[in-house]
Amino acid sequence: MFGLNKDTPVVGKADIKVQSTCKAVFSFVGADFIKNYPKWSPEVVELESLTDGAVKVGTMCRQVRIDQGRRSESTFKVTIFQPGKRICFEGVSNPYRCDYVLESDKTKSVSHIHFTFELLSLELFMRPFEKLIRVAVQDGTEKTVRNIKKLVESKNNKI
Repeated sequence: MFGLNKDTPVVGKADIKVQSTCKAVFSFVGADFIKNYPKWSPEVVELESLTDGAVKVGTMCRQVRIDQGRRSESTFKVTIFQPGKRICFEGVSNPYRCDYVLESDKTKSVSHIHFTFELLSLELFMRPFEKLIRVAVQDGTEKTVRNIKKLVESKNNKI
């Protein structure tokens, strides 16, 4: 009616190069997700796997986050799991998607992380704050890749 569409996604994208192999980055981000996610996303105050075994397609998790003083809880699942290349999560309880895509440079000693976070829809009451939400989402994606880079590279330097 007023040009508002609750199904317009809010998307943040960030890219960064990491001095590490795709295998090592994926191990940190994908295979060891349950252990490491709260490290690169300190807003996560609780994280639990709702499924047994290693992280894979279908793995379900529950998280509690505190973002800018606001507490939220959500359940999400792994929808794509390609070792060394890509891991994607989609919200089950809330409409969002997190997608981490890795590429190697020619020497294979540097990885390029492409991270996309999408809020797949906004509730009508959130529409007046859409510009602020877009800025916060973009800032969050950039902070995420910087945190991953810092953690992976510091881990490599300890070896």
